[in-house]
Amino acid sequence: MAAIGGAALALALAACGTGGKVSSTADVQNGKALFQQQCAGCHALAAVGSAGGIGPNLDDSFAQARAEGFKETAIANIVHDQIRFPGQYSTAQNNPNYLKANMPANLVKGQDADDVAAFVAANAGMQGFSESQVISGTNGKQIFKSRCASCHTLKDAGATGTIGPNLDQLKPPFQVAQNQVIHGGGVMPAFKGVLTDAQIRAVAKYVSANAGK
Repeated sequence: MAAIGGAALALALAACGTGGKVSSTADVQNGKALFQQQCAGCHALAAVGSAGGIGPNLDDSFAQARAEGFKETAIANIVHDQIRFPGQYSTAQNNPNYLKANMPANLVKGQDADDVAAFVAANAGMQGFSESQVISGTNGKQIFKSRCASCHTLKDAGATGTIGPNLDQLKPPFQVAQNQVIHGGGVMPAFKGVLTDAQIRAVAKYVSANAGK
């Protein structure tokens, strides 16, 4: 199966016709909270400051559709359908034209799915296409909060992500943390080439020094 990028995904979803309809009483604030818990680790969305690169960047996915006049209700229904019936595509960890992992169906259900869809529809692509977030400096805590907090729990950073392991429980030593950041594993992307060697050392040192405290 061919690779599918963020913009292509939005167009594919627009044509999918699976028939979902989001309730007009959807709670956008609950949708935001649920998105932060369940989705931010994989998807970039400026409205919550997430930079997840496992699934499509939602700002990029819907910027063109919004510019072409798609109504918010239509975008909400597209997102709702994707939650219920996510496509299954070829994946590749180190090719930006492919997804790193496929999304499981029904991560949120019922009214919660309506709420998440309404939140995404109210915010995705509002500022147009995103620009890649460049991390500067070697402050390990800042790097962690920008790149890792949406997936991992680490009390010192105020992070409560549940996509990846709870680092306070895992307490990885420096070498283990550094190797994981470099090479990734599972749904975690490799950060070699994304972060500099000094930044990788800094975030690994920060995690190993603060996990479990």
